[in-house]
Amino acid sequence: MNQAVLILIKPDGLKKSLTGNILTRLSETKLEIVAAKMVRVSAALAKEHYKHLNDKPFFNDLIKYLQGEFHDRRKVMALVYWGKDAIGKCRELAGATNPEEAESTSIRGSYGRITTGGVYENVIHVSSNESEAEREIKLWFAPDEIIVDLYPVAEKEEQRRLKGWA
Repeated sequence: MNQAVLILIKPDGLKKSLTGNILTRLSETKLEIVAAKMVRVSAALAKEHYKHLNDKPFFNDLIKYLQGEFHDRRKVMALVYWGKDAIGKCRELAGATNPEEAESTSIRGSYGRITTGGVYENVIHVSSNESEAEREIKLWFAPDEIIVDLYPVAEKEEQRRLKGWA
């Protein structure tokens, strides 16, 4: 059965120029990239993404980390991979959340570290299960930014100001 999974290449991965290395490793999965974009992460987006950790003592540092405050890279690369067992394949390649516990051949084992302040700089986020993947994908992407129909959509009337090229 096909699944979708949200992948974030975090600010430390971008700062260390690991995007190509990480995408090359993810290509081993033979999954399809169905959405990709660079995102400037707001505090609201970071807090909503990590809301399940809001009672943890490291929550505020985690939000600053995802916003790029620690690396002077105020962006992440957000991608949606799609295909058979997408979550399992991507999580296996990513490795354990704690870079010191990750297999040395995994993405986090190869490129992650724990700062002296205790922040896990693990370069990549991968959705943990199908319900989290759906929640996260809907948080990071609009339906028209994804080239396959992953979830039901509804037409909405929306009035908002958009920036336009001058």
